[in-house]
Amino acid sequence: MNTLRLVKSLGPIDAMNVRRDPLLRWIVVLPLLIALVVRFFLPVIIGRLEDALHLGFGTFYQVIAGYALLITAPVLCGMVIGFLLLDERDDRTLLALRVTPLPFSNYLAWRLSLPMLLSVAVTLAVLPLAGVSPGLPSLLLCALVAAPFAPLVALALAVFAQNKVQGFALVKASGVFQMAPLVAYFVKAEWQPAFGIFPTYWPAKLLWTLQAEGANAWLYLAVGLAYQLLLLLILLRRFNRLIA
Repeated sequence: MNTLRLVKSLGPIDAMNVRRDPLLRWIVVLPLLIALVVRFFLPVIIGRLEDALHLGFGTFYQVIAGYALLITAPVLCGMVIGFLLLDERDDRTLLALRVTPLPFSNYLAWRLSLPMLLSVAVTLAVLPLAGVSPGLPSLLLCALVAAPFAPLVALALAVFAQNKVQGFALVKASGVFQMAPLVAYFVKAEWQPAFGIFPTYWPAKLLWTLQAEGANAWLYLAVGLAYQLLLLLILLRRFNRLIA
């Protein structure tokens, strides 16, 4: 019942905030647009490049497109919640919540669980739509291990950015985290664990392992979830100190 009341209280407010901000509305639908581009246009472009340059880009198509779509939903869902947190912090809504009947811990639970749930749902939709899904059971595991990156993005924006301008700068800087797994894919296997410091490495490694029907998939799932949980706890402590 507490969860239902929380959804009824905060759900319409969040929906209204997203509707009135054109940028947030575009972020919500962007994964679907990217999936359509990957499905209908990217293969044509790759085919023409292969014919013109005589290179085998198609060999890495599933690898790159699959990872890009896997991480897109958590990043964008995290951005939406992160920018909402920035607005609420600037409006002092977060301070006001501490004296309302709504427990602040429940509010944070909503804020952190919502982007994860949205990213799982969007990921389960966009990868099959793009034609790069590894199969439903494997896709579900990949979506679950990628989901915690959404609240990581949200909290990172709320902790390190002073406003939306800085927030966008941080999002651009986070491209390092998103590109690191692609670099890891092309280095020797013994060097790949060094990229595990990047939380995006673990969803990528799990996806590629399942695509290749390799071993240790459950290890990557467990380590990825545990590591991202640790990072979430660290950011959450800083966030609580920031608004105290």
